[in-house]
Amino acid sequence: MSAVRCARAHVVGASVPSGLRMAAAYAWRLLAVGVAVYGAFRVLGRFQLVAVALFVALVIASVLRPLTDLMARRLPRAVAVVVSVLGSIVVLLALLALVGNAVAGEWERLVGEFGGGFNRIKRWLEGPPLHVSHTALADLQGKFASFLASHRSTLISGALSGAGRVIELVTGGVLALFCSVFFIHSGERLWLWTCAQLPEAARSRWRVAGHAAWHTFAGYTRGIIIVAGTNALLVGLALFVLRVPLALPLALLEFVAAFIPLIGSPIALAVATMVALAGRGPLIALVVLSLIVVIGQLEGHVLHPLVLSWAVRLHPLVVALCVIAGSIVAGVIGAVVAVPMASVAWSVIQALRAPAAGSLA
Repeated sequence: MSAVRCARAHVVGASVPSGLRMAAAYAWRLLAVGVAVYGAFRVLGRFQLVAVALFVALVIASVLRPLTDLMARRLPRAVAVVVSVLGSIVVLLALLALVGNAVAGEWERLVGEFGGGFNRIKRWLEGPPLHVSHTALADLQGKFASFLASHRSTLISGALSGAGRVIELVTGGVLALFCSVFFIHSGERLWLWTCAQLPEAARSRWRVAGHAAWHTFAGYTRGIIIVAGTNALLVGLALFVLRVPLALPLALLEFVAAFIPLIGSPIALAVATMVALAGRGPLIALVVLSLIVVIGQLEGHVLHPLVLSWAVRLHPLVVALCVIAGSIVAGVIGAVVAVPMASVAWSVIQALRAPAAGSLA
């Protein structure tokens, strides 16, 4: 009976077209990969603070590692790590203090400019070509005020929950700094120790995968920092020349937003456009709006190909899909980490394929 069943199964399998068999084989494998990825994201979601802290620690290590290696030629390794980490903290705090002083020094003038800018916006809406009635604008303003009054308790509770998020942010920052010190000081030894715990047959492939992953991640991080710094410098100079209020904080916002590929810079420049509209009028706002097109073209066709092509080899369509999928899964954090995670995964696959292809050749 078993022989008869095997023969029938063989006949049925032979009658199935080869294309359908191949599609079914790929389908269940893709389904298994999708379930594994979903499970990984669920686990990371339960330990989001730890996962984000480790990601930030890897970013810090990738940025400070070259500087530490350079100083370690003349200083002890531990001293070089302490100098690079503490120096970076001092630079970051000085930049935040500079931004805070800029905002505090211009606050009174900004209040007056925003008040006048709001009146200019109202006159512009009431004039040609829109011809919005004064009654409609007053009704919209009244609805906004009533919305704030009716949702005051929600806003207060949101602010209180935001205070709890600040505590989590400080905790995550301390954990990331603590981990980054060890990654900078002895990252290779940590990875070699991890590989030594694996079965001997798998160690060499894990070493290859780890080397490729770190090379891609470090290259992406350094490259995106260069791109973000260039964007922030161009935006800051343009806003300073146009005398737009809060030029320095808006440039810093552009630097941070550039870490979200494709959509970060346009969002930051849209905020700058609104500030320019309120503070300097519609004409300057149009000039700032044109920066979105210019900087977008510069970033997409010059900076990204030159800076990131050697580290990240992903098609722009893949980048867009990764950003959207990451934002759906984990919000802003997912949008930030999606592209480097996809780049690392692709580089690992390519690195693991290379030895097999070489042996077959």
